[in-house]
Amino acid sequence: MRIPITKYGLPQVVVYPAIVLAVMVGAPLVLKGRTPTWGVVVIELLLPAVLVWILSFFRDPQRQSPDGADILLSPADGVVSDIEIVDEQTFVGGKALRIGIFLSIFNVHINRMPCAARVESVTYRKGRFINAMNAESGRVNESNDIGLTRLAEPCDRLLVRQISGAIARRIVCRAQVGAELASGEKFGMIKFGSRTELYLPIRGEATCRVKVGDKVKAGLTVLVRYE
Repeated sequence: MRIPITKYGLPQVVVYPAIVLAVMVGAPLVLKGRTPTWGVVVIELLLPAVLVWILSFFRDPQRQSPDGADILLSPADGVVSDIEIVDEQTFVGGKALRIGIFLSIFNVHINRMPCAARVESVTYRKGRFINAMNAESGRVNESNDIGLTRLAEPCDRLLVRQISGAIARRIVCRAQVGAELASGEKFGMIKFGSRTELYLPIRGEATCRVKVGDKVKAGLTVLVRYE
């Protein structure tokens, strides 16, 4: 049976649990005589919970994405934090609908393709680490842009932006320029709380199917449908 831990979690999925286990073994020895017994017991109970959380953060559940060339799927798990029309000149080349998704530390953090598409560009940008719930974080925070062209009609230029948050400090992207990826295919993750945005050109037949506050899942939830 496959262990549902993502390969993108290395080396943290090995190093962090090892540190926690070492502390669990060493804490009673170091604290003996210095800390009340109940304090040591509390620490020993909390550390396994921390270990479980670390492993669960890197979980990689199997998913079967819905079929359909007329849909754009969510590129991330989380909550829709904002939906706005913006001027996106870097790749889309004009007015675009931006759907922002906030990922808490309890969400699955694997990023997936919104549709079958060809990777046209991958652009990393250094920046700040303000709260990812703030829509402004997409402009000023450390981020990684994946420029895509839909393989099905309409062959729109789409942009998926991976954004670090106040806690996240590591963006992973395995998408390669020129590669053609399937709808719902995994291409990376953002470690420890973050934000993911999807940009698409404004067109009459593209209807947004979610609203602010909706919970979404990468590769499963339909964000946009082409009528």
